[in-house]
Amino acid sequence: MNKHIFLDNLISSTGSLIASKRKFFSQSTASRPFKELIQSIEIEFPSLRSAMTCETTAHFGDIPLDPAIKVEKWMGHDYPTIIYHHGNNERPFNHKAGAKNSFYTIFVKSKDQFQANLIVVRAPFHNCSLSQYQDRMAFLLYFMLMIAASVKLNELIIQEIKLHCQSPIITCGISLGGWVTNLHRSYYNSSSAYIPLLAGTYLGELFLQSSYKKLTGSNALEEPDTIRGFLNFNSDFEKVKEENVFPVLALYDRFIEYEIQKKSYEGYEIKSIEAGHVTGALSASVFRDRCIDVLNMISERG
Repeated sequence: MNKHIFLDNLISSTGSLIASKRKFFSQSTASRPFKELIQSIEIEFPSLRSAMTCETTAHFGDIPLDPAIKVEKWMGHDYPTIIYHHGNNERPFNHKAGAKNSFYTIFVKSKDQFQANLIVVRAPFHNCSLSQYQDRMAFLLYFMLMIAASVKLNELIIQEIKLHCQSPIITCGISLGGWVTNLHRSYYNSSSAYIPLLAGTYLGELFLQSSYKKLTGSNALEEPDTIRGFLNFNSDFEKVKEENVFPVLALYDRFIEYEIQKKSYEGYEIKSIEAGHVTGALSASVFRDRCIDVLNMISERG
């Protein structure tokens, strides 16, 4: 077993022990389709401006949600914009040493290399303790709301930008944020380009087939059709015909399994890296170069 696979398996086994009885969807597998959730979530946020951090007002019915945005770099409406979505259990506003923050390692540390506005979206339930997060993730509905709210907020940011200009916009994200990226393309497709990092469209398989299934509640594992029906969105993704997706997958990923998720991108060039999920997530320079290449390409197109 190579080190990449070993580390992924170790993380999933450790995570299973930490989650204990609060595994994913262990309390309920009831939910509604992503498309319905996205349409029904209501979010309010002010106009974008430089150096802005905004906690939004958001809810789904009587369920409060807390997505937020941070404008890390604002060059103006005449420049392209990159909207980034972080991974699971990250703290995208925390720049302290040791903080789990892929936005910082990919973009903030090298922001002078990006001739673009840089915005990060913080998903709901990522401003609380791990215990509080696990309590919510025991319900499939809350997991899907977390992703759906980020998709909706991404679209509202795009609408706000397009009120002022037609400069290119890139939606990008890693792991959890990669699912957000692909879902936004499936249901809005209003960005100029999409860069999903370590993600695909068969989200249900993460919890049913991969090493990550160790973190899935036993009741959910007994309902594979339900989980797949709610979480896999490959058919909606495939309906979008624009050649605007630039994925990165890791060959030894035991969570976002390469052989499963590569089917999401038939007809598209996949950048494949020699890594697993854990080691791949540390490949900031690879992801940065991918984003810069796509940014340069769409900027040249105008």
